[in-house]
Amino acid sequence: MTTYQLVGIGNAVVDVIAQSDDNFLSEMDIEKGIMQLIERDRAEQLYDAMSNRIQTPGGSVANTIAGAGALGLKTAFIGRVRDDELGHFYADAMNDAGIAFVNPPAANGELPTSRSMIFVSPDGERSMNTYLGISAEFGLHDVPAAVAGRAQIMFLEGYLFDKEKGKAAFLEAARQCRAGGGKTGIAISDPFCVDRHRADFLSLIENEMDFVIGNEAEIRSLFQNDNLDADLQQVSKLCPLVVCTRSGDGVTIMDRGTRIDVPVERITPVDATGAGDQFAAGFLFGLATGRDLETCARIGTVCAREVISHIGPRPETDLRVVLREQGLL
Repeated sequence: MTTYQLVGIGNAVVDVIAQSDDNFLSEMDIEKGIMQLIERDRAEQLYDAMSNRIQTPGGSVANTIAGAGALGLKTAFIGRVRDDELGHFYADAMNDAGIAFVNPPAANGELPTSRSMIFVSPDGERSMNTYLGISAEFGLHDVPAAVAGRAQIMFLEGYLFDKEKGKAAFLEAARQCRAGGGKTGIAISDPFCVDRHRADFLSLIENEMDFVIGNEAEIRSLFQNDNLDADLQQVSKLCPLVVCTRSGDGVTIMDRGTRIDVPVERITPVDATGAGDQFAAGFLFGLATGRDLETCARIGTVCAREVISHIGPRPETDLRVVLREQGLL
C-alpha cells in the first residue's frame, strides 16, 4: 500500500478566473474580496458574464496539496466530482500533476461538479462566487480508509463543515489518520464559515487536531473579538500548534504556548488568490520533511509570495530552485 506524506480533504472545485474592475462587481452585485456561496442559476449567469476565462482545478486544500506536491511531497487528495466534463477535467488535471486523486468521478452524482467564478480586481483582491455542486454531498463513503490511515499528515478544509455529512467525514478521516500514527490539521478557511459552525470548530480543534492554520480574521472569529494576541493564547490552549498568517505583518506561530514571529517582505499582489493555500503548502512541506517551525514558515512565505505575483492560485515557477537559492532546501 502507498503511504502519503500529505493527504488533503476538501471541495474539488474547478476555478474559473477572470479579471474585472470595481464597476463590474457593482453591476453584477458581487461583494468584493470574500467568498460567497451561490446557486446553480447564479453560477451560470456569472460564468456567461466572464471574459478571457482561465480554467484550473482548484479548491483551497486542493491548491495546498498541489503546491506541496510540486515541492516534492508524495500527495493525495480526497474529494468528490461528478462523471461530467468538468469532473473529468478536474480528476485528470490532478493526476497529471502527480497528485493521486483517489475518488473516481461519481457516475450517479446528484449534482454537477463544483465550480467557483473568481473575479480578480486591479488591486489583487479576489471575489469568489462558489457553486458547491456535488462537493456538498461529500460524506463518509468518500473517505478511503486505505488512504486516510496511511497519511503522515492530513489537512482538512474548513469549508466542508457547511454540511453534516462533511463534518462526519472529517471526524472519521482524522481518526483514521491518527490511528495510523499520522498528524491531522485544519485550514479554518473563512471567518463566515466559523460563524456558522463555531462550537463544532472549537470542539474539533480541541479534540481531534494536532495543528491549525488560519489568517488573522479567521483566528479572531473563533472567539468573536478583535484581540489577536489573546485569541492566539486561547487557541494555543486547545491545540499544540497554531499558525496565523497576517499578510504584510508576517506569520505568528504558537508552539505549545511559545510564540514565534516570522517577518515577511511586503509586495503588491497581482492576484491574492491562493496566498494562504500556498503558504500552507510550503509550511506543511517543511513540517513533513522535519524542518524547524521557523523554517517551515519561511518556506511558506516564499510560496505565498510567488503565487500572488501572477494570476491563478497555484505556483508557476519551480519553487525548489528559489528555496535552494535562499538556503531553505
